[in-house]
Amino acid sequence: MKTTLYKANTRGYADHGWLKSHHTFSFASYHNPERMNFGALRVLNDDVVQPKMGFGTHPHQNMEIISIPLQGALSHKDSMGNKRAIEFGEVQVMSAGTGLTHSEFNDSKTEAVNFLQLWIIPEQSNVTPNYEQRVFSSEERMNTLQTIVAPKDKLEGNALPINQQAYIYRLHLEAHHSQDISLKFEHNGFYIFNLDGNITVGDHMLESRDALGVSEFESLQIKAQEHSELIIIEVPMR
Repeated sequence: MKTTLYKANTRGYADHGWLKSHHTFSFASYHNPERMNFGALRVLNDDVVQPKMGFGTHPHQNMEIISIPLQGALSHKDSMGNKRAIEFGEVQVMSAGTGLTHSEFNDSKTEAVNFLQLWIIPEQSNVTPNYEQRVFSSEERMNTLQTIVAPKDKLEGNALPINQQAYIYRLHLEAHHSQDISLKFEHNGFYIFNLDGNITVGDHMLESRDALGVSEFESLQIKAQEHSELIIIEVPMR
């Protein structure tokens, strides 16, 4: 088994006043040659956007972009004609493909928005851009894996499609519960991001916002020491 521990306090950090962002991997002005990616997972930003602030219109190309609000709602507008809010409980995916532009804005006058933005390198370039978002019930991930993102040619359940052989799961574990996980594909790896709580994965203990990259293994068990919430990302390592 090959593991890499990513402690929360080792992430890159940027404070722009209206935006506070923790970067797991090199992004914008944060550059760490040892933190460029985990396989096809290129970006995992933990962003807080202040009320009545947001990201102006900007372009993307050939990237799978996944947004997961953890608090509040973020208004979205793009060049494909989509205009709607992404709210807590929802997940948004964009396959940027040949190119698109979009903006994101916190319309609230009082409440900050906290959301995760993930970028996954696609398996094929210059596909037709695609946008989808969906509500996912929190009850359906209690002590069981909930698939929220899957390859567009291997969709399962209510999962949103992306242009890569990658999966994203959400999981709530009650105290002292455990979850066995296994890879869909032999040459993939798991990036386990502990949103909240306290878990152990093998010999590693993960507290809030800690993460563990795992590859080259046969079986893996996650144990919760207290009520914990996780996001688990399976990506190709090659």
